[in-house]
Amino acid sequence: MPSAVAFRHVPFEDLGLLGPLLDRRGWRVTYRDAAVDSLAEADADLLIVLGGPIGAYEDETYPWLRDELRAIERRLAAGRPTLGICLGSQLMARAAGGRVYPGPVKEIGWSALTLTEAGRDSSLGAVAGAPVLHWHGDTFDLPRGAALLASTPPYPHQAFSLGRHALGLQFHLEATAPGLERWFIGHAAEIAATPGVDVVSLRAETRRHAPVLAPLAERVFTAWLDGI
Repeated sequence: MPSAVAFRHVPFEDLGLLGPLLDRRGWRVTYRDAAVDSLAEADADLLIVLGGPIGAYEDETYPWLRDELRAIERRLAAGRPTLGICLGSQLMARAAGGRVYPGPVKEIGWSALTLTEAGRDSSLGAVAGAPVLHWHGDTFDLPRGAALLASTPPYPHQAFSLGRHALGLQFHLEATAPGLERWFIGHAAEIAATPGVDVVSLRAETRRHAPVLAPLAERVFTAWLDGI
C-alpha cells in the first residue's frame, strides 16, 4: 500500500476531496500538524503540503518552517513525488530556490485560470475555463527549471511543475462546499479585512461553482497521480 503524508498548517485546511480520492486508490494517508508534529522528515511515497494563513518567508516568526522547507527541498532534489497547495506551493517554490513575497492584492474567491500551453497539456487541462477557488495574498518567482502552468491577471504564477514528480498549485482544487464553511469561520478576520469580500457572497459562489469543479478536480489529481 503506497503511503502519503500531508503537512497541515491549520486543522480546517485539510485534504478535502483529495482524501477520499487517495483512500479509494489504496493510499495510506497520515497528517502531520505544524508546530505540533515534526515536519523535519517526509519519508513517504507522496508528500502533500497544504495551505495556511502564514507566509512561506516567515521562518523568524515560525521557526518550524525551516524544518519543513528542508524536508521539501530534500524531496525535490531526490525527485520524489510532492504536491503543494497554496502555502504548500509557495514553500515548494522557496525550497526550489524561488523568492516568495506579498502579492499586489488579496485574491479570495472563484475565478478561472489562464493555462499556458504546458498547462493545457498537463493534468490541469481538465479545469480549463472552470472557476477555481483562490485564497491567497502572497506570490512567488518561478523556480529555475520549473514549467509555468497557469496564471490569473493579478498573479502570473499560479501553478508550476518540476518534472513529473512535483506540482505546485496556488489555488484550491481540493476544497469542498461543506469544508469551506469551516474556512468562513477560521478566516473570518481575513475576510472582514479584505475589501469586496464577504461570507454571504463567498458561500453563494461556492454553491454555484464547487459542484462543477469537484469532478474536474478529481480528474486533475487522478491524472497527476497516474503520472508519478
